[in-house]
Formats: sequence, structure tokens, C-alpha cells
Amino acid sequence: MAGIRTLIAFDVGTRRVGVAVGNTLLRQGQALATIDAAGDARWAAIGRVLAEWQPHALVVGVPRHPDGEPHAMTAAALRFARQLRGRHRLPVHEVDERYTTTEAAAEGSRNVDAGAAAIILGQYLNAPDHAAA
Repeated sequence: MAGIRTLIAFDVGTRRVGVAVGNTLLRQGQALATIDAAGDARWAAIGRVLAEWQPHALVVGVPRHPDGEPHAMTAAALRFARQLRGRHRLPVHEVDERYTTTEAAAEGSRNVDAGAAAIILGQYLNAPDHAAA
């Protein structure tokens, strides 16, 4: 089972960041937690999650308008992804995350932010170009 890789995914919001974990064996995300999005405490909490799970890579959901055009949260998510790369020196993959929070809520997720992160991770792990991951 040496080829199994652990990944952590993030759903970035203005107030909270949803976090999920998954791996290349199961190819699905599991909601972990929601972290307050403000300040240095956010980065400390993310650091604790990464230290606990020791992921091989990170996945960040990047929201867009329904027509694919960027908006303010697109820029915020891309900035967050750049900061993750710089702070943690891990590969960071960006995934289109339109409607994941709505989907998590429709599925009855107790924590829609972490549930959205789990959906984002599942989308990444099951994308055709990651089938051999």
C-alpha cells in the first residue's frame, strides 16, 4: 500500500475555511473541521491539521460564477492557495468548486464548510486525469 497518498482539501470562505481529508485508495473526502478564516490563528490551525495528517498534497476549491468567470472569492481562494504553497512547501491543486456548499447542504451535512471541502476533494480524486494517482 506504499502508493496511497493522503490529501487535505480546503473550502475557502470569507469567515470560515472548511477542511477535509482523503486518500488515493478510497478516492473520497471526509469532512474534518471548520477553521475561522481570520488572522494568524487560521494558519496555526491549518498547521496543526497538516502536522497531524502529514498529507502529500493539498487541494483548494476555487469558486467562479456559473458562466466560469472569476469573482472576488476566486481571487481570495487563489491567494490562499499561493499562501499554502509558500508556507507549507507542498503541492497545491486548484479545483473548480462551484455549488459545493449548496451540494453539502442538500446532502444534509452538519458542517457545510467541511462537507464542501470533502466534495471538492472527491471531485479532485475522481477526475479522469487523477485516476492513476
